[in-house]
Amino acid sequence: MTPLRAGRWLAAIPMAALAIATVYPLVFTANVAMKTRHEYVLDRFAPAEGLRWDAFATAWSSADMGRYLVNSLVVVTGAVALLLLVGSMAGFALSQLKFRGSRVLFLGCLAALFIPFQVIMVPLARTLGQAGLVDTYPGLILAYTAQFLPFTVFLMTSYYSGIPAEIIDAARIDGNSVYGVYGRIMLPLGRPALLSVGILDALFCWNDVLIALLLMPSAEHRTLMVGVTALRGQYSADIPTFAGGVLIAAVPVLVLYLFFQRQIASGVTAGSTKG
Repeated sequence: MTPLRAGRWLAAIPMAALAIATVYPLVFTANVAMKTRHEYVLDRFAPAEGLRWDAFATAWSSADMGRYLVNSLVVVTGAVALLLLVGSMAGFALSQLKFRGSRVLFLGCLAALFIPFQVIMVPLARTLGQAGLVDTYPGLILAYTAQFLPFTVFLMTSYYSGIPAEIIDAARIDGNSVYGVYGRIMLPLGRPALLSVGILDALFCWNDVLIALLLMPSAEHRTLMVGVTALRGQYSADIPTFAGGVLIAAVPVLVLYLFFQRQIASGVTAGSTKG
C-alpha cells in the first residue's frame, strides 16, 4: 500500500465514525417509532418486529401537527426572505461601497455573532410585546431576522468582497445607480451565496425552539418544533408516538439538505477566496 492510499484510509476511518455517529440517532428514532409501547418497554434497542405506522398517524392527528407545519412554513419563508433581502443589501454596501463607519458596522455585525439569545430575549420579548407583536407571525419573523441577520451579513459581505471592483465601476459608468448595480449585477453574481445562506437560515429558523416558545405562547400559533416538544409532555408514556413526531419534524430538513447539500458546501466556501 502506497503512503497516499494509507493516508486516505487513515482519513476515512474518523470520517466513517463521524458518519455513523450522525446517522445512528436517526435510525434509532425510526426504529423506536415502529415499535409498540410494549416492545419499547421490553427492549428499546432491539429491532422492531414489523413496520408499523400507528405512531406517525397518532402524532400527526392527535397533536395537530398539520397546523404546526403550516405555521413553521409561513414563519420560515417570511424570515428567510427578509434575511436575504436585508443581508444581501448590507453585504453589498459593506463590501463595495466606501462610506464612513462601514468598518465599524461590519465589526459590530461580527460582535453580534457572539451574543447568545438568552442575553437579549427578555428585552426583545418586552419590545415585541409593547408593539403588539407577541403571538403573531410578523413578530416571530422579525425576531428570527434580528437573531440571524449578523450571520447572513457576514457571509454575504465575505462573498461580495471577492467580486472585482472593476465590475462595479463598469456598471456605474454604464449609468446604473447604486440600486441598479445591486439588482442587475450583485444579485445575479451572488446567487450561490444567497442559495447557501438561505438554506442555512431556513435550517436555523426551522430547528429553533427557544425563540418560538417565547414569542408564540398559544397552542394555535406553535411552530412544528415547539409542537414536538409539547408532544413529549402530552405523550410522555408513549415514546414511539413522540419518536414519530420527531421524524415528521425532521423530514423537511433532511429533504432540503439532501437536495441542496452541494450548493450549501459551494456557497459557504465561495467567499473564502478573492479574485
